[in-house]
Amino acid sequence: MNRLFGSKNTAPKPSLNDAVKNIDERVGSFDVKLSKINAELSTYQQKIARMRDGPGKSALKQKALKLLRQRKQVEAQKDQLENQSWNMTQAAMTTDNLQNTMITVDAMKAANKQLKKTYGKIDVDKIEALQDEMLDLIDKSNELQESLLTSYDVPDEISESELDAELDALGEEMDFESEMAESGVGVPSYLNDGEQLGNENLPTFIDEPTDENPAKVAI
Repeated sequence: MNRLFGSKNTAPKPSLNDAVKNIDERVGSFDVKLSKINAELSTYQQKIARMRDGPGKSALKQKALKLLRQRKQVEAQKDQLENQSWNMTQAAMTTDNLQNTMITVDAMKAANKQLKKTYGKIDVDKIEALQDEMLDLIDKSNELQESLLTSYDVPDEISESELDAELDALGEEMDFESEMAESGVGVPSYLNDGEQLGNENLPTFIDEPTDENPAKVAI
């Protein structure tokens, strides 16, 4: 059977990009032909310009005209292929755009499904209640801070002049005490003697009993 009908072609079908590539190669071959024809026409034109009228010049003109007709045919085929290539390129671009669009749509569907699954687990009422509770705690904290900042037994308004006068008086008092301590004025002499000489010069207020008259006490 395979010999009669041949085996099934399992090769992948060419894509639009493959077709565009094939057409571009054919356009390139036409460019080579046109370059060759233009070179021959240039040569014929130079020869014709140097020749006199006659059979030889007429023959060269006929060859040149033939090349011109060939060039027009090649240019027409090239234009057709270029138009086909452009149309197929646009079709390929449209196909790519559609594929990208489908990929984007599929991604959006998957994301939408995941969002629904995620937000379905969220209770808005619980979130609002939690937010209200947090606001109440913040208010209580502010009230506590205000109560801690409250001062006791201190006038709301204290004159700055009174504070300055009190500060000056305190300084004068400290200077006076310092001067008194340096001069020794105001301290009893017996205390100074006691500090310098010990307990030997302290006054005796009560006579101690002696062996001769133990009952006599000095007053």
